[in-house]
Amino acid sequence: MDDFKSEPTPPGAPQARAAAPATAQWERSVLEKLVMSLVEEKRRARRWSIFFRLLAISLVVGIGLLASGVMHGLDKTTVGSKHTALIEVAGVIDAGAEANADSINAALRAAFEDANTAGVVMRINSPGGSPVQAGLVFDEIKRLRGKYPETPLVAVVEEICASGGYYIAAAADKIYVDKASLVGSIGVLMDGFGFTGTMEKLGVERRLLTAGANKGFLDSFSPLSEDQKRFAQSMLSDIHQQFITVVRTGRGDRLKETPETFSGLIWTGSQAVELGLADATGSLDAIARDVFKADTIVDFTRSENLAERLAKRIGASAGESLARSLRMSGNELRLR
Repeated sequence: MDDFKSEPTPPGAPQARAAAPATAQWERSVLEKLVMSLVEEKRRARRWSIFFRLLAISLVVGIGLLASGVMHGLDKTTVGSKHTALIEVAGVIDAGAEANADSINAALRAAFEDANTAGVVMRINSPGGSPVQAGLVFDEIKRLRGKYPETPLVAVVEEICASGGYYIAAAADKIYVDKASLVGSIGVLMDGFGFTGTMEKLGVERRLLTAGANKGFLDSFSPLSEDQKRFAQSMLSDIHQQFITVVRTGRGDRLKETPETFSGLIWTGSQAVELGLADATGSLDAIARDVFKADTIVDFTRSENLAERLAKRIGASAGESLARSLRMSGNELRLR
């Protein structure tokens, strides 16, 4: 009988073998719950992140639209009485600057189209800039004055109204200055640098390949031939003559020409009045009050919103890339 007796089972062995599957299942369950909890936490965090990003974007867009509405003149129709429309022309006049023809002309159109505008003041603080941009504004002013003959437009100069700034001012019915303002600089320049002498001293050879005899025209690292110099001077003279014609057209008989009038010199406001480059001294408030009889001043100056600045920046980057690829000259033509 003893042969048929089994070995006694060590205490606790059956319980250990039974508990093993239960323990593994419990651990797996806890691990699954932990993983699911982490996944859900990440989802919640991602949802909140998206929410806050959308909220931030909405706030930026809302503020941009609000600012755009104020600056672009969307609230002008709420002004019930006659007002003086103000358009600021500040800084360098350039397609990529705040003072560009598109923005200025849009503001001009909004100001003239407003039935409550008693008169338009262009307050100018500019050293000049692009002759093309200045010319576009000049032409638009003349067009709008022809379309709205009963709405006067005057220029008020504060610190400086030179070159391209004066090009625009010449389109105004009258030009008002401060006695210490800087006015004039009726001329054109094209500037750059020449490094050929320095390159020779350093033993640097310029390797410029072109298709077209004058494709390297005004290249800073190549010699400037007399023919190219004469051609550049003819371009400057042509644009200068356009500038002179604009000033003579705008100022008419009020202009007291001297040999120095179109030499590029700049004068004080009081001297400009004596020379007929300006009409009188006066400020924005004085013009609104005493000339237009409309004390309320409404700013129609157009300020670019976020989307416009981004689009312009992208366009400028594309233009710079194109210029680099075509190896265009870095010389810049300016009214100054």
